[in-house]
Amino acid sequence: MAAKFEGIYEALRGDIEGGVYPYQAFLPSEYELCGRFSCARNTARRALAALAQQGYVQSIHGKGVRVLYRPEGQQSFSIGGIETFAETAKRNHFEGRTRVVGFRHLLADEAISKASGFPVGTPLVAIDRVRYLAGTPLILDKNLFRSDLVTGLTEEIAAKSIYAYLEQELHLRVVTSKRRMTVERATAEDRALLSLGDYDCLAVVRSQTFIVDGTQIECTTSRHHPERFAFEDTAVRRE
Repeated sequence: MAAKFEGIYEALRGDIEGGVYPYQAFLPSEYELCGRFSCARNTARRALAALAQQGYVQSIHGKGVRVLYRPEGQQSFSIGGIETFAETAKRNHFEGRTRVVGFRHLLADEAISKASGFPVGTPLVAIDRVRYLAGTPLILDKNLFRSDLVTGLTEEIAAKSIYAYLEQELHLRVVTSKRRMTVERATAEDRALLSLGDYDCLAVVRSQTFIVDGTQIECTTSRHHPERFAFEDTAVRRE
């Protein structure tokens, strides 16, 4: 079950993205938020802290919490947070669809271990998925999941949401994702599965994902159409 602050975070994020609280406006006070959501002040503060961490707002001492979010022309995938494809499609107000094009079980050999971080001999399920936004194939996800921890995966689950399955059914809590982004030449597979047109390169994000005890459960390479996506992060200067 999701913590209450997460529901408040989602509601406020939706209000911000929907323009209820526009760029540079101030959110309601903590007191007002506590009244609206029937929550303790600490719960409201956790929701506001999550919004600040994702770059939606900034707390201004003595004034309140100001909105920093400003909608962009392109769909954006957040590097800083851990967000599923379905969540990203919803945030960008696009209809998302997933097509599974590869599903197989294997053991990590030396090459896979070096590329993924999984120890040699780790049982894995390799899943290749094409992601569609507004009917256009724009992302090729190549996932490796530990099949001894993420048990029971099927093509049907992969076509919906693996994260919803592992969090809601397996009760595995994803905590950390390490990511690296590069720009690379398009492969024959990219051209066959994605609508690249005249482009000969893609934005490629490689990630390693860890659950609460520090165990790696996933390694994914996401290959993105370069024209249709902007990657966002939020940096905070430490004092």
